Order: sequence, then structure tokens, then C-alpha cells
Amino acid sequence: MKRRRLIKLASAVTVMTLGGVGYAAHRRSSNPYYRGPVSDHFDGTRFFSPNQPQDKDLAELARWQLGGGREDWPARWPSPHPPDTPPERVAGLRVVHIGHASLLIQVAGRNILIDPVYAKRASPVGFAGPKRAQPPGIAFEALPPIDAVLVTHNHYDHLDGPTLARLWAEHQPRFVAPLGNDAIIRSYDDTVTVETRDWGGSVDLGDGLTVHLTPAYHWSARGVNDRRMALWSAFVLTTPHGTLYHVGDTGYGDGAIFTQVREQFGKVRLATLPIGAYEPRWFMQAQHMNPEEAVRAAGEVAAEQVLGHHWGTFRLTNEGIERPIEALAAALDAADLPPERFLALRPGQVWEPRHPPNG
Repeated sequence: MKRRRLIKLASAVTVMTLGGVGYAAHRRSSNPYYRGPVSDHFDGTRFFSPNQPQDKDLAELARWQLGGGREDWPARWPSPHPPDTPPERVAGLRVVHIGHASLLIQVAGRNILIDPVYAKRASPVGFAGPKRAQPPGIAFEALPPIDAVLVTHNHYDHLDGPTLARLWAEHQPRFVAPLGNDAIIRSYDDTVTVETRDWGGSVDLGDGLTVHLTPAYHWSARGVNDRRMALWSAFVLTTPHGTLYHVGDTGYGDGAIFTQVREQFGKVRLATLPIGAYEPRWFMQAQHMNPEEAVRAAGEVAAEQVLGHHWGTFRLTNEGIERPIEALAAALDAADLPPERFLALRPGQVWEPRHPPNG
């Protein structure tokens, strides 16, 4: 009985930290992760996305959780692609989906991991919370030498502390993350060096690669009283093989964050955009795009190629496991775009360009 209560409590905490509830945020008046000047997206304690809805309350959470409409998922949904064994280095560009929002990008001889999650659950505890339905598309032991790790934000389906600590111990990569996330990552290994930046900041990774942090319409939390106390971001990676744009989580909002990327960086060669965890829309719209909105965002950044992630691995919201690919197919058809222009990746799936980037 005691274990059952603990599982229910842990599941509730997971829902709150992944599902958009900030009911306890106002109890904490100090920020444990970051201290810095007030800005147009930081009030001195919490970060926020200007002109975007911020917090849901417990009544809205209850309405979602008790409202029905939650489709079943299979316990296991293995990828049709075998686990990938990446080459040690790639002179051009190669992208592999590990699962959910985890990607390996090999470009210009450098190996970059984004939001690497190898945990069996996207949860603050190991015995409850969303469980992995597909094994990782690259075994941890099969990873090539990792030069850099980019972390978009601190939700458990994006920031897996034990995995980051293991990467540091075995690869000593450079870590890049938005403001405040260094304190969280270092809580798993206080020897880790993390380079944090605000929106608009950048880090030179060498060999012609620079990562730029850009806004996303999202939020952050590791518990029930630290909501929006660490920043979240998208990444633009400028490389000798074109501009890459990665979004971990975001709502579409007014679309301004996407048009700003196009205005600042020009056409995007490859965009990796989230297409899952979007139902019910009344609850999720401010923080997660659906496939139709992802297609619209791809158009805003003039992406030559788009890869969809953030679906099919962890059950976070109401839609069924295959709904994102069905909705994506319908959105591409409505936009008169060929299916190969926007691929919904499965773990182990590899994408490589067939031609040099457009000028």
C-alpha cells in the first residue's frame, strides 16, 4: 500500500513538472539556479515568454486529467530501424534519432548530442512516470566521441541528469545550456563545466561551428516550486554545411520566434521540430506545437528539410502513439508539400543530405 501511494505521488509530481502546472511556483521567492539582472523575459526571479500564457492551475490540471479522451499506448512500440552505429567522424552532415527529442548531429567532423535521454522513464523517480516505449536508437556504448552536448531546458524528457554525468565522465564534452541549467546539471556531478547563455547568446564550438540560443514559447521545472526559474531555448547551429535549427519544445504562438530566425540567419538547411505531446489543445497549445503548426513553422524559417521528433517514445499527453504521423501527413497534404520534405523520425533512423545546401 505504501509503495502504491508513493507511485501515485510520483506520478502526480511528473504530471505537474511535465504538464504545465505552476500552482506552487509563487511559494518560492528566491531562485536557486540563477541570479541576474531583470530583462524583457526575466523578472528577477522567474523567466517568461513575453506576450505568451505562462501557467496553468490545479483546476485546469484536474480538468485535463479527469476529462477523458486519453488514447491508449502500447507498452512497447519498437522502431523499424535497427540501432545505429555511427561512424567516428563525418566530414559532411549526418543526423540520427536516438528517441523522443534526443538527436546525434555529426557535422564538419564534430559530434553533437542534443537533449540526450537514456533513462527508462521521463520522471524524477525511476519507478513511476512516462516509460520509454522504444529503446534508444543508438546504444550509449555505440556513441562516437562526443564533442558537445546541447540542452534545451530542464524538463525530465530533455534533461537526464545521470546520462549527462555519464557523458561527462566518458567523453568530457562541452555542455551548452540556457541560463540556470548549469546548477541543475552540476547537481549530478559538480565537476561538470557548463557554458550557459541567455537568448541571443552564442558559443563558438570551433571548426566553423557556432551554436546560438534563440527563444522558444515554453517553460521549465524540475519540481513543483521551481517553475520558470531556469531558462529554456531553441538552438541555431551555423556550420560549414548550412544552418541547422533545433527546437526541443515550443508552442507556435504568434510565429514571431520563427520569422526572427529567418530574418537573422537566413534560410535554414535543416530544421528539427517537435510534432508530439499536443493534446488536448486547450491545455497544450501554449507550450507544444501540433503537426499542423510545425509545418507552418517550417515554412516560416524556409527550411529546406525538416525532421520531426518528440513523439512515439514517452507518453506525455492524450494523443495516441501514431496520431502525430497521421496529423503530419494531413498537414503536408493540405500545404501541398511532399512527404519526404518533413520526415517523422523513429529511433535509429538516419538522415543525410543528398546534395549540397542551397545558396
